[in-house]
Order: sequence, then C-alpha cells, then structure tokens
Amino acid sequence: MSAATGVVAAAAVAVSLRGARRELDERTAPLAGLVAAFIFAVQMLNFPVAAGTSGHLLGGALAAILVGPYTGVLCISVVLLMQGILFADGGLTALGVNITDMAVVTTVVAYAVFRGLVKALPRGRRSITAASFVAALLSVPAAAVAFTLIYSIGGTTDVSLGKVATAMVGVHVLIGIGEAAITALTVGAVVAVRPDLVYGARDLRQKLKLRVNGELVDVPPVAPVPVAARSHRKVWAVGLVTSLVLAGFVSFYASANPDGLEKVAADKGIDQKAEEHAAADSPLADYGVKDITDARLSGGLAGVIGVGATVVAGSAVFWVVRRRRTADVSPVGTSA
Repeated sequence: MSAATGVVAAAAVAVSLRGARRELDERTAPLAGLVAAFIFAVQMLNFPVAAGTSGHLLGGALAAILVGPYTGVLCISVVLLMQGILFADGGLTALGVNITDMAVVTTVVAYAVFRGLVKALPRGRRSITAASFVAALLSVPAAAVAFTLIYSIGGTTDVSLGKVATAMVGVHVLIGIGEAAITALTVGAVVAVRPDLVYGARDLRQKLKLRVNGELVDVPPVAPVPVAARSHRKVWAVGLVTSLVLAGFVSFYASANPDGLEKVAADKGIDQKAEEHAAADSPLADYGVKDITDARLSGGLAGVIGVGATVVAGSAVFWVVRRRRTADVSPVGTSA
C-alpha cells in the first residue's frame, strides 16, 4: 500500500504541478507559499474534540479555496514533506498514504463541494464563507473514509473493519467541525479585506447585463487591471507574522491529547506494529529543538523554524511553477 499510494501521490503531484501553472497568477503565486506555512502553523494547534482525543487542521479545503485545488494539493504536500523530514512526523515510507489521504482526498472533496454550493447560493461574501464551512466539514470525514479503505487493504492487524470505520468517521466528524470553523474564519477574513486574493471568490461579482433590442445580454468581460506587487505585501506580512505567532507561541497551549487517528489506532489496536521513526533522533524531532530543556522555548523555536522552512520551500516550488507558466505563455522570440 505504501508503494501503491506512493504512485497515486506522485501522479497527483505531477498533475497538480501542471494544473497549478494555470492557477498561479500575479495574485495567487505570492501567497501560495504563505498558505503552506500558515497551514503548517495551524496544524500544530491541536484542539480537544472528545474525552482524551484532539484534532488538528488538515488544510485541504482552506488551501483549495484560497489558492486553487491544484495549488492546494501542492501546499499540503509541501507541509507533509516538511513534517516528515524535519520533525519525524509521518514516516517517509508513509508519505504516499499521507499525501493521497490528507492532500488529494480533502482537496478534491472540499473544492467539489465548495464549487457546487457557490453556484447554488446567492452571490456574496457570506455565501463564500458558508460554502467554505460546509466544504471543510465534509472533507475531514471523507479523509477518514479514505483511510479506512486503505487500512482494509494494507492493514496488518486483525481488527474488525467495521469498528475501525465507525471509530474513524465518528471522531473525524467532530474534528471536521473544528476544521470548518478555522477554514470559514480564515477565508471570511481574507474575503472581507481582499476578495481578489481568494481563488474561490473570483466570480463573486454579479455579471453586468445590457439591454439590446429589448433583450438582456451579458457585458463582454474586461481584462482585470494588473495588481501591483506591493499590494500583496501587507497581506503577506500579516499572514507570516500570524503564522509565526501561532507556531512559536500559541502552539504551547495546544491539546496534548492524541489526535483522532492516534486515538483510534491505540484504542482498536491497529498500532501494534508501529515502529520508531527513522529520524526520531533528529534535531527537531517531535516539534522540539534538541538539547533545549525549556519546553516552551524548544517547541516555540521548532515551530518558528518549521514556518520558515515551509514558506521557503513552498515559495521556491511555486516560483518555479510560476516561471514555467510565464515561459509557456510568452510570445515566441521573447524571454520569460
């Protein structure tokens, strides 16, 4: 299953790299790396959902709505890669499972639900926020179902599939409520100040119509006025500072209870063959800086390093993809 989902994940990333070329324009490209860093930071904030169980943001819905579904898959993939390499959080052999489940499934389900609701609801900012809430809410149990299907094929313990499915979906419905609240609040906040920067809100404006010979016809679309690069700086700065504060300070107060998957794995015995991460002795393993004894300082510094590494890695990926887009659309005889 690790090999099979690795192939699925690699194919999804390859498709997303091509699709992201269309999404990463002058508005989306500067923010994509920041979105990945913000999701990394918020994923450190486990919130309690039931007795002895916590949850955290998956982020697929948030990324898809803010920067587009293809770019969203890449955002979550970058976050998962950083977590596995730097923080011993998720084995590299499990990266295919994690990307397939947490990046592909959540993003596809969330964006499909979001687009359907946006088309059905009245045009407006409240509709964007409401659609974001529902899309995020449904994406989390969808990921739980996908994990159950993966477990049904590759599980190595003799545990009833029905028990695993019931436990996984049940707890992740509760986690989905937290995911929905975080997603809706974030999307709503950005839409309120800069709706032009939200990929999912680009058709928010009502189409203008003209009466011609007694009939209403759509006004031909007008090319958008290019947005100056400096217009993104305030949003980018606020987003980066917020991410650093969440990862470097607020994360200390996150719930210490195991998340939904860890809790179900322990309760149902499907973690019996779990092994220590190969990078368990790395300097940043378990979101702490090695040899720093103060827990608050160690965790906060690890969070800040994680945000910095993610924004750099994500921005580098999206810069390269953006350059490829520029090269593809440049006229013959000009340099990209």
